Amino acid sequence: MTDHVLKKCRDELHTHLTTELLPFWTARTIDRENGGFITHFDQYGHDSGEDEKSLIAQTRSIYTYASAHRAGYGDGALADFARHGVDYLLDRMWDAEFGGFYWMTNRKGDVLNDQKIVYGHSFAIYCLSEYTLATGDLRGVEYAEKVFDLLQKYASDTCYGGYFEVFNHDWTLTGPGSAGGNRKTLDAHMHLMEAFTSLYECTRQSIHRRKLLEVINLLVGKIMHPTYGTGVPQFWADWRVAPQIKFDVIWGWDRFTEDGVKHQAEDNTSYGHNTEFGWLLLHALVVLEIPHETYINQLKKAFSHAADYGVDWEYGGVFVEGSHHGEVYDREKEFWQQAEALIGFLDAYRIFGEEKYWKAYENVHRFVLDKMVNHEVGEWWPLMTRQGVPIWTHMSHSWKINYHTVRSMVQSVRRLDALLERTASDGL
Repeated sequence: MTDHVLKKCRDELHTHLTTELLPFWTARTIDRENGGFITHFDQYGHDSGEDEKSLIAQTRSIYTYASAHRAGYGDGALADFARHGVDYLLDRMWDAEFGGFYWMTNRKGDVLNDQKIVYGHSFAIYCLSEYTLATGDLRGVEYAEKVFDLLQKYASDTCYGGYFEVFNHDWTLTGPGSAGGNRKTLDAHMHLMEAFTSLYECTRQSIHRRKLLEVINLLVGKIMHPTYGTGVPQFWADWRVAPQIKFDVIWGWDRFTEDGVKHQAEDNTSYGHNTEFGWLLLHALVVLEIPHETYINQLKKAFSHAADYGVDWEYGGVFVEGSHHGEVYDREKEFWQQAEALIGFLDAYRIFGEEKYWKAYENVHRFVLDKMVNHEVGEWWPLMTRQGVPIWTHMSHSWKINYHTVRSMVQSVRRLDALLERTASDGL
């Protein structure tokens, strides 16, 4: 790896971000009639017409525009995009009676699903904190703190620790099984880590620091596999491992069998989640001003497992998932896993200096730019065969939105710039 190679990778990502990816979204996402964002587009970038605005898509879009503005992109216009999203979020999705945000409205803002789902609220905290950090508008942190307080009051499990995830509109817990009321997940707690990180960065309040450290220690001590350091998807309330099932309103319904139970339901881990967990933990430690060596063994295990078993050295890219001990179960390629692996492998190379992480990064980089980006319209294909042929063809819906792709480019360019600075100072 030389500075020439670094610069080539950096410039490719920067060009994709500024000439394809961001323009895809800024050209078509604003709903000027009803407020908020239109988030459903087909493979040609045309509005596919679904009459919904979900909490997850609205908050992730706000985060995308706020964070890209904060990183220096858009010449100020992206701050206006983020503000437009915040206006809709607070005016149409906030529950003035019980607090918290509704899960789903239609395009006009009428409530379709009034449940309170912690996964969505983690992104509310994340995007609103980032919005205040990016623009100085204090409405963001005001509502981020309100959501944080609601989670401590209603969602926190004071017996076993962590957070329950799916609630009715009045914050009463839903039933068991697919309703989600009797399970805890890696996914929600990992996103709470990123949310509490941004909230603490914004407020510097000790309570936000304490709760961030609690979530980190739960992830490391309960949620990641004790031997392999890889993510375990689902748990019972007392942190016993639970078979992975689909929830009614949580991402992943289309990756299960017809009976709603995943194959290898108690022995599967996501290579994308493991790399995402690693780099989000590193970022949290920077904000907390804690040396990354404090968690070096956990970081090593998560990153190494993904590089050793998750990378497809024949066709490129990162597989979907496999066993904790290394067997690959699902060899298809999902967009978000590639996005998170780019950031994670760059961070792994930065802190460990091992060539395998740079080679893993280059592998995924080429797969993304050569296969996963739909260059005709600017966004990424959502799911591909192992060889890189699109299986799903939509460019966006409530779950496949701009958050992973834009964030990956912003964060990867930042890390490649840092590596370029380091090689320059080393005289390479």
